[in-house]
Amino acid sequence: MGQLEGKVALVTGAARGQGRSHAVRLAEEGADVIAVDLCSKPETTKYKGSTREDLDQTVREIEKFDRRAHAVVADVRNLGELEAAVSEGIAELGRLDTVVANAGIFSSAPLHELSEDQWDEMIDINLSGVWKTMRATVPHLIQQGEGGSIILISSTGGIQGFPNFAHYVAAKHGVTGLARTASNELGQYSIRCNSIHPTSVLTDMIDNEPMYKLFRPDLEHPTQDDFREACQGAMNTLPVPWVDAVDISNGVVWLASDAARYVTGIALPIDAGALSKV
Repeated sequence: MGQLEGKVALVTGAARGQGRSHAVRLAEEGADVIAVDLCSKPETTKYKGSTREDLDQTVREIEKFDRRAHAVVADVRNLGELEAAVSEGIAELGRLDTVVANAGIFSSAPLHELSEDQWDEMIDINLSGVWKTMRATVPHLIQQGEGGSIILISSTGGIQGFPNFAHYVAAKHGVTGLARTASNELGQYSIRCNSIHPTSVLTDMIDNEPMYKLFRPDLEHPTQDDFREACQGAMNTLPVPWVDAVDISNGVVWLASDAARYVTGIALPIDAGALSKV
C-alpha cells in the first residue's frame, strides 16, 4: 500500500516536466489525480508549449499504477476555469486532499529591458496563478473538514536573487510568501501549506537554446553539452549541473503524506546545495 492510498491530488502544469512527474509519483503512492494544464504556449516564452497530447500521456502514466485521472485543459490565470476543473474533478474522484501548484513559465532579460508583456505574463502565471489555484481549492478543503496539504512549487529564486530574470524571481518570492501566510491562516483547519525550492531541473523550461545562451552568451548556438559544462560547479555545491524532476516529486510526496503531518510553513530546498553555495 502506498503512502497516499485513497487520497486525491490536484496538480497544475501536469502535462509534462515537473508537473507530470509530480502527478505520476503521487499516483505511484496511491493517489488519484486531477491533472490541469494550459496545453498551449504562453506568448512571452521561447520554448515549445505543452499540448493536449502531453496531458493525455500524463493520464496514461497515472493509469499504469491503476489510479484514476481527471484531466482538464484550464488556464491558471482564469479563476472560473480553475473552479470548474476542481469541481468536476471532485465530482468524479470523490474528494480532494493535496494541491500541488506547479504551473509556471520562464523567460529572461535584464530588468530594465523586460517588456510589460513579459512582466505581466510572468506574474499572472507564476504568482497570481498560484493564488488562484489556492482560491479554487481551499474552500473545498475547508468544507471537507479533514485537513489537507498544499504544496507550492517555488524555486531557489524564491529565496535569493538571480540576474536577468527579475520578474521570475519576484514571482517566486511571492509564492514563498503565499505559503508562509497560508500556513498561518489555514492551520486552524489542519490544512498544511509548504513551498518547495528546486535548483535547476532538466525539463523543457530550461532544456532549450535561449536558456543555454544565458550561460554561454559567447556561443552563437550553444548545445546542451555547453550548458552542462557551464552549469557544472556554477549553480550547486554538489557536483551536478541540475537535478531530475523526480527529485522534486519525492519531496512533493513527502509533504503530501502523513510522514509530514506536522510540517507546515517551511521552505524546503531540493537544490543540490545551491542555496548554501558561497
